[in-house]
Amino acid sequence: MTIPPKQIVIAGGGTAGWIAAAALARKMGPLVNIRLVESSTIGTIGVGEATIPPLRTFHKLLQIDEQAFMRATAATFKLGIRFENWGRIGEQYIHSFGMTGQQSWLAEFVHFYLSAKARGLEGDYGDYCFELEAARQHKFATSTQSNIQYAYHLDAGNYVAFLKRFCSNLGVTHCDGVISQVLQHDNGDIKALRLASGELIEGDFFIDCTGFKGLLIEETLHTGYEDWSHWLLCDSACAVQTTSTEPVAPFTRSAAHHAGWQWEIPLQHRTGNGNVYSSAFMDDNEASEQLMQNVKGEAITTPRTLRFKTGRRNKAWHRNCLALGLASGFVEPLESTSIHLVIMGITRFMQLFPHGGNYQALTDEYNQQTQLELERIRDFIILHYHVTQRDDSPFWEHCKNMTVPDSLQTRIALFKEQAHAFQKQNELFRVDSWAQVMLGQGVTPDYHHPAAAMLSDAQLNQSMQQQRQRVLQAVAQLPAHEDFIRRYCATPQKAEALL
Repeated sequence: MTIPPKQIVIAGGGTAGWIAAAALARKMGPLVNIRLVESSTIGTIGVGEATIPPLRTFHKLLQIDEQAFMRATAATFKLGIRFENWGRIGEQYIHSFGMTGQQSWLAEFVHFYLSAKARGLEGDYGDYCFELEAARQHKFATSTQSNIQYAYHLDAGNYVAFLKRFCSNLGVTHCDGVISQVLQHDNGDIKALRLASGELIEGDFFIDCTGFKGLLIEETLHTGYEDWSHWLLCDSACAVQTTSTEPVAPFTRSAAHHAGWQWEIPLQHRTGNGNVYSSAFMDDNEASEQLMQNVKGEAITTPRTLRFKTGRRNKAWHRNCLALGLASGFVEPLESTSIHLVIMGITRFMQLFPHGGNYQALTDEYNQQTQLELERIRDFIILHYHVTQRDDSPFWEHCKNMTVPDSLQTRIALFKEQAHAFQKQNELFRVDSWAQVMLGQGVTPDYHHPAAAMLSDAQLNQSMQQQRQRVLQAVAQLPAHEDFIRRYCATPQKAEALL
């Protein structure tokens, strides 16, 4: 039996639109015909330049060559995020991607670390994580035999261009035009997009990648929006690109200030910078001035201000329309989850693809999974603001004392009372992630699992020393991050600069 291909229309380009096109074209091939509509006169946000490790899995799924991708996007490697001034002013910690310490069936490593700490052990929880130590020392290497956990910093504009070229070989039809009208069937489903040129683009299913505007999912289908800004106060960002002034670090930098935080993302050819802030506690001029005072290189773009409202669409999939990227909602970029959410959104859609008939059950399942995923990521982001020792500004006073979601409050209580961090089924952030942030920002558990008490002081001390030495010895074998980039994936400009 031959199934006629579904006509899929993607409204909007940018990272979300082209990731969707690439995934559908590569993995569903003859089952779909894909047409992407975007306007060259409408700009994209283009500042989502830090990623997390699942992007590597997605690229392997699409058979994207890592070295070619990295050269095309001037990418660098990312082992985690260095958080500065989040727990207290002057303190810092790294949230890394790797596993920390030796795992135990009875209790997570954090319990053994806390027991050793209580017995006089010096050092940090992160001392027992290979990726974290490599980030500290600005070292990196990977190979087909390596199990190092990493992600990328990338040029967002170049990434879109790379995906466009990738899709051009997979039969994706690209249309440049402004959508002037969304037409609907009598039953409310979307029928077609009318362009300003008069052209009518019909489809069986539509994917909304029109950004915060949500032209299809909101302005046409009116799905509604759940606002999270009472938990996540930051609603603005000022972004600028600068020249690079120092060797490329294998981590993103996030430095908190009195009304938000500033990012620094090192690429091969430049550095991305941004100031994320709450407009209730900092005005645009102050934010721009603060950003420019704190950047390390010379500006190569004009600072631009962005507005956002954290939250989610009440339905990411409604009728014959799926919202991806900013059209589906927004959780601020603190943990670099934006591209990941696009990937998960299109992957989930392909797995629950509506081939025909009534697909309300598919829609309900998709929306339930999406809601749960977003809420868990939301809780992890709120955690950074809420578990702080800072009381130096009204912004941090509010964050420290605000009421948080019950789901997050339960997790904080479990860690504070008994040092239990956990990863639920299909949850993005692991036990190590929750422990690194809570310990890094000053949460000291009252008790921990007694498993470590079965070890004598000498036994526990020996075990911790051995684990620390394994990390140090492994990191000592790595080249400098910048040297590895030069050999592995340098752009022509970067290679020339490093000579």
